[in-house]
Amino acid sequence: MGGQAQLISAAAEKLGPRAVITDPTEIAPWLNDWRGRFHGEAPAILAPSSTKEVVEVVQLAAQHRVPLVPQGGNTGMVGGATPPTDGSAVLLSMRRMNRIRSVDAEARVAVAEAGVILETLHEAAEAAGMRFPLTLGSRGSCTIGGLASTNAGGTQVLKFGTMRALVAGIEAVLPDGSIHDGLSALKKDNRGYSIDQLLIGAEGTLGVITAVALRLVPPIASRPVAWLGVENPGSALGVLRFLEARTTTVEGFELVADDALQLVLKHIPGTRAPLSGSHPWHVLVEATTSDPAHDLKAELEPLLAEVLERGMVADAVIASSEAQAEAFWRIRDSISEAERAEGQTLAHDVSVPVADMPRFLVEAAAEVERAFPGTTASGFGHLGDGNIHFHVRAGSRSSDDWYESEGPEITRLVDDLVTVAGGSISAEHGIGQMKVAELARLGPPARLHAMRAIKQALDPLGIMNPGKLVP
Repeated sequence: MGGQAQLISAAAEKLGPRAVITDPTEIAPWLNDWRGRFHGEAPAILAPSSTKEVVEVVQLAAQHRVPLVPQGGNTGMVGGATPPTDGSAVLLSMRRMNRIRSVDAEARVAVAEAGVILETLHEAAEAAGMRFPLTLGSRGSCTIGGLASTNAGGTQVLKFGTMRALVAGIEAVLPDGSIHDGLSALKKDNRGYSIDQLLIGAEGTLGVITAVALRLVPPIASRPVAWLGVENPGSALGVLRFLEARTTTVEGFELVADDALQLVLKHIPGTRAPLSGSHPWHVLVEATTSDPAHDLKAELEPLLAEVLERGMVADAVIASSEAQAEAFWRIRDSISEAERAEGQTLAHDVSVPVADMPRFLVEAAAEVERAFPGTTASGFGHLGDGNIHFHVRAGSRSSDDWYESEGPEITRLVDDLVTVAGGSISAEHGIGQMKVAELARLGPPARLHAMRAIKQALDPLGIMNPGKLVP
């Protein structure tokens, strides 16, 4: 009996039949990444329901030298939760670990297991009179463990930071089967290296996150949401700086190119343009307050009137209802779905210094379209924190093998432009398997050396999510 068969048999004996899935039809949906770019093979899914059972699985994997690929909601963008194509690994599903262990409104901390869906956490925090201030378009399916493992961002990063800033503590099973328990959420803990921070963003390559202590904030009392039409990204950044100088309430500031808006209107039923005119670029602004006495809309209206008067904005509208505010956000959240419906798209999740982002967006798009005539390059996303999703659509160059024939060359060009601009080839989606080769090519040597050394020290058997993140 081979190592995999021994692992699967032992896991079924120790954890019970619910924890071991070997039916190919049940495994099949979890072998592909969300974008459909990566496909793997796996003989089984192991689905523990407790930290103790995760320990059992990891110890068995180490004993039989079988790699594990941790997986939550499988909503990642870089193939980080997709198993290898050779079927050498077993999927480790965290979806049965879906309990919210506690919500402490006084301490402003919630403890959620790795398989808790983000939207479920939102609801639990709201029921306790609090809020977890991170959201994504995939909030109905992405999980807390995956969000921590990839250091997810989202639309509130401008005010609250990435997942790294919102994690108060981590519980995880390390590759040797030991349990790291950092859930006490201490504000000060100076006992050397932060294992919590090491595990955040490690994409399951250093251990399996089983639970997370998360920082909560007071609920939103009001949130005016506005849609602006602007001439260029420079104007958009000028508006952000204007608002930041006059209010501390801006929580979301999303830049949307007009071609992205038009794709949403074309492919997403029920969407409509927020403004009547035509504008090259658009901005979605959300301001929030937890103070019921704070009339935030009355504060925002004169500020938008002033940027209109100054000519920084061509047109603007503030949502007249919560339904309209949600409609504005639906446009932003549906861009990737609309692009997928349109055809082949290369997605680049990049960051550059905020001050350089307007120039980068315009010049990089022109450079890509000049090098690959017929493609369309544009960006959308979190202008305020320097993170833009820079996408290249195949257009007239579309072909069955476009991703393989021209995709790598286009990505190398984009990544070179990002590197020259002093940026990062991965801002919030992670490295996964999609960007491993590019990280090896462009990553700072000292960082790559440290990553490899840490991986070897903690996972000498190489059983934790092989082929991901670490070149």
